[in-house]
Amino acid sequence: MLRKEVNDLLTQTDVGTPMGDLFRQYWLPALLSWELPENDCPPVRVKLLGENMIAFRDSEGRYGLVDEFCAHRRVSLWYGRNEEGGLRCPYHGWKFDVTGQCIDIPSEPEESKFCEGISLKSYSLIKVGDVLWAHMGDPDNRPPEPEWEFATVSPEQTVTTKRTQECNWLQALEGGIDSSHVSFLHSNELERDPLFQGANANQYNLNDTKPVFEVESSEGGLHIGVRRNVDNKYYWRVTQWIMPCFTMIPPRADHPQHGHFWVPIDDEHCWTWSYDYHPERPLTAVERQACLDGKGVHSANIPGTFRPVQNSDNDYLMDREAQKRGDTYSGIAGFAMQDGSLQESMGPIIDRSTENLVATDYGIVMTRNRLRRAATDLRDKGIAPPGRDAEQHKVRSISVILEPDQNYVEACRDEMVAEKGKPRATV
Repeated sequence: MLRKEVNDLLTQTDVGTPMGDLFRQYWLPALLSWELPENDCPPVRVKLLGENMIAFRDSEGRYGLVDEFCAHRRVSLWYGRNEEGGLRCPYHGWKFDVTGQCIDIPSEPEESKFCEGISLKSYSLIKVGDVLWAHMGDPDNRPPEPEWEFATVSPEQTVTTKRTQECNWLQALEGGIDSSHVSFLHSNELERDPLFQGANANQYNLNDTKPVFEVESSEGGLHIGVRRNVDNKYYWRVTQWIMPCFTMIPPRADHPQHGHFWVPIDDEHCWTWSYDYHPERPLTAVERQACLDGKGVHSANIPGTFRPVQNSDNDYLMDREAQKRGDTYSGIAGFAMQDGSLQESMGPIIDRSTENLVATDYGIVMTRNRLRRAATDLRDKGIAPPGRDAEQHKVRSISVILEPDQNYVEACRDEMVAEKGKPRATV
């Protein structure tokens, strides 16, 4: 059970809210790089943390992220002309550069300096890997550029997708750190999906439906350890959560590593970013295509959009006959929308005052506590939150079998650090 005021603190991310201020301390994934493919390409609408913005790439290849609405009479700059070093409003020709500075008002006299005092709110936008990252906080307090392993390996080793999700960011993230539901919701998918099938770990998930959680703090967030019994030993799956919204799912056999970012669009919608990468080799053509086709943790989206084909308007294409036959546990196909459908079914923002949590929710409880503490420490004491340091991005989740008397953090500390060329710990 969570009091309403605490739930509000954790779920509200608009300007001026404690959690909104927390998110604005970080580089957040904003666009896939192919959304701005070339200089002077069409601008793109972006909404993050309740703010409506426009992203564009100018004539010199510089990226800009500015307020969507022209400073003159609030026309949407999505209709603008991206040309000759700036984005020009089509209504009266006002033009803005990537910093948001107005650089031309064609109706003003040549000697006028009026535009020098006009600017749009703007944020830094940089490219790392195949993602464009936004920092929406104080420009004098930008953290180092992100160094997540999936974004720093070669392009042949990684693929990233995104989808919209019709619920608050926190309930989506909580699904990403909940290892216990795999034994139920995804039980029929493990051996069918090409990015999961064939791993010994699949059977370990199915054989023990009463996992034990052991959660440990890390420098950037939490190690969320879950153990199951296997032949008088423990099978450990350790999920990495790095503040505020990065998760990495434990690997299976030689399949690619995968995970998510859960980024607020507004308080009732979020971006679910999904990545697959392999730190030791290029992805195969089959693996890459599977990601793009919506297999594994990815979704098949309506062409030209980031909305999943399976969505609330069509009940996620639920098939009750497939559910009866045992083809799917919930009647909904695919890992991504098996999760997304149930997270959206909770409503736009969960009323956590009516929850009844159990032992397997320990990782969720610890995550909420750390988020709450970080947000209030930032608000009340000005203490910068964990997860800003790029060194804290260099993590790996693990899947291992250990003796019962071994502590997973002590036994696998080195394996949970991402280093180029280091083999993964996977079962």
